[in-house]
Amino acid sequence: MRNYRLKLDLQLFSQEKTEQATPKKKDEARKKGQIARSSDLPGSFILLFVFMGFIMLGGYYKQHVMALFNNLFENWLLMELTTENVMSLFNKVLIELLLILLPTFAITILIGILGNVVQFGFLLTGDPLKMKISKLNPIKGFKQIFSAKTLVEFLKSVLKLLIIGVLVYSTISSQWERILVLASLPVQQIFSFTAGMTIQLGIKIGAVLTALALADYFYQRYEHSKSLRMSKQDIKDEYKKSEGDPLIKGKIRERQRRMALQRMMQEVPKADVIITNPTHFAIALKYDATKMEAPRIIAKGMDHVALRIREIAKENGVITMENKPLARALYERAEIGDVIPPDLFQAVAEVLAYVYKLKGHVKSS
Repeated sequence: MRNYRLKLDLQLFSQEKTEQATPKKKDEARKKGQIARSSDLPGSFILLFVFMGFIMLGGYYKQHVMALFNNLFENWLLMELTTENVMSLFNKVLIELLLILLPTFAITILIGILGNVVQFGFLLTGDPLKMKISKLNPIKGFKQIFSAKTLVEFLKSVLKLLIIGVLVYSTISSQWERILVLASLPVQQIFSFTAGMTIQLGIKIGAVLTALALADYFYQRYEHSKSLRMSKQDIKDEYKKSEGDPLIKGKIRERQRRMALQRMMQEVPKADVIITNPTHFAIALKYDATKMEAPRIIAKGMDHVALRIREIAKENGVITMENKPLARALYERAEIGDVIPPDLFQAVAEVLAYVYKLKGHVKSS
């Protein structure tokens, strides 16, 4: 019973997701669109940089806004209304409005793209847009509504509203005396004061929301990394899928070795001589002066493989010669299919000459 409990505990421990995700799992999750990102970060960046753009491009905005109102009050209100004049007026107003809004649009698009790129780089995937039946599960949707993640998002929204409210209150209260006398000031001063306070408030809110969004981004990274964690068994299974089951790979290698050994043994009957150690090594040599520049090793082996080479040689009448130094040198310095090393030419030539003499004929090398 104790052994069973111990085995069960080990199984449960191996299933605990305590290990960091492998690069392969991270890449698969990224392709599916499962990334660490804060949806608040691009919006807070846009808010901050748009109001900063109002400061940097204040002269540009002032020029076009003044041009729009000057034309409206000095020229367009006194013009004769005809179909052509109305269309011309509409086009001019539209162009001025586009010129006023163009920098804001450009900043919004650019910062919106950069706000996502800085979080997860360039990523184009359509996997999140795929229709999945599991997303229509009402029970799962109900659980998501009352999940811890939803609660965190709600608290974040409340916190942002409180911070914005405090900033608006502090900004207005600090300028309350000037606000009370605005009615007695010229229109230009009213516009200047209102624009300045709005920009100041926008930059404050943008900066605070950006700080909160950065904190949220690092929290999302932590949650994403936690969600991708793997158990030790998951890592083993992934390795088996990517590299193959070690048992199967071992069987394949063993089968390949047997096939290679079988092909080698089929070449032994074609040898001219088998040089042995006599028991530890066996090397089969073949030489055809019309096709080869030097004798070639067509089979070699040690111990039980050497014994099998000698047996096949005996069955097929291939001469076997004992030469311990030469057998060891050929085994260690050349592979199957290689010609013999040049410094062993003389020793091998003497062996072949003796073999040919035993066969009753001599081949010139």
